[in-house]
Amino acid sequence: MNFELNDEQRMIYEYGDQVAKTYDQSYWLKKARKSEFPKELWDQVSEDGFMGIMVPEEYGGAGLGMMEMALLMEGLANNGIPLLSMVVGSTMSLPMIADHGSDSMKQQYLPDACAGKTLFCFAITEATAGTNTIRINSIAKQKGDRYYLNGSKTFITSADESDYALVVARTRPHTEVERKTDGFTLFIVDMKAKGVSMTPLEMGVVLPEKQYQLFFDDVELTEDDIIGTVDKGFDILFESLNPERIVVSTMCTGVGRLALNRAAEYASEREVFNGPIGAYQGLQHPLAQAKTHIEVASLMARKAAWLYDNKKSAGEASSMAKIAAADAGMEAVDAALQCFGGNGFTDDYGLYDMYSMVRLLKTAPINKEMLLNYIAEKSLGMPRSY
Repeated sequence: MNFELNDEQRMIYEYGDQVAKTYDQSYWLKKARKSEFPKELWDQVSEDGFMGIMVPEEYGGAGLGMMEMALLMEGLANNGIPLLSMVVGSTMSLPMIADHGSDSMKQQYLPDACAGKTLFCFAITEATAGTNTIRINSIAKQKGDRYYLNGSKTFITSADESDYALVVARTRPHTEVERKTDGFTLFIVDMKAKGVSMTPLEMGVVLPEKQYQLFFDDVELTEDDIIGTVDKGFDILFESLNPERIVVSTMCTGVGRLALNRAAEYASEREVFNGPIGAYQGLQHPLAQAKTHIEVASLMARKAAWLYDNKKSAGEASSMAKIAAADAGMEAVDAALQCFGGNGFTDDYGLYDMYSMVRLLKTAPINKEMLLNYIAEKSLGMPRSY
């Protein structure tokens, strides 16, 4: 096993250090506290050629893989500038179009998306289904050569900023299919189409990206809007879920690493009694333990990315990485908060804002408990529990 990054991968990982010279954590926090999309940062990442990192070069992308995407996202998070919109767009939607869209669809959507001119969101979650995707009720009924989409979605990241949504909907009711995973189709929906509306969700998490409920009222679609095969969308849908878990993992490890570095620097300078507080083992040990857990989780995320890129089963590693990284990120920020004392809760340091984000990622986009269920069943061979 070779754990060294090649020159290109190292450059991608360190890109966050470079862009943060202009758009640093204070910029991100200013946007996040206003729930204002960080357009300047988005435009810069796009201009520098990183928005389509997993899209083939012929469609305007970089033609790279999951490892490079993970390194990019971790490098940004290392500097306190994570971009959730890149999870639903660059990581989930664009590779799905590149892998399963028609050539005309690729030509129509990918170049502009890779250039950052258009944004995609990913719409799967429904209020009545939660993590049980089989129970979603949004349906696109066929009438002649048209489909008419009705239903709703919830917790849709950056729906307001997005030009298109990749929507998972039923095209056949569950009563008419042989397999429970049949009857699902993936559509690209123009967010400005007639019948599309949205309502913001009030969230307590400090993030620049807003969350929305989406509503579809007889939204007209055609076969040109379909990704993959009608009724067989479930077969390709889960290709996007492991990448999602991997990059969410790297966001958690990056934010946790930043918090620990800030705490170590603060503790080395802060004096209360005799000498710096960083000399106290009561502070050293929690930070050192959290650092260990961050780096272990980071390695698991890279293993999952390597498995994915090499067409090997990545479900187990992706699930373990997401569990480990969310827990490690929370532990790291919590240890940093304890190190900073009261200062950790002030706006000047932004540590408590970081905690709200990593805590969210323990629950979203899929909760820890469902991932543990998967590992128990698939890795340990235990009876299915749900």
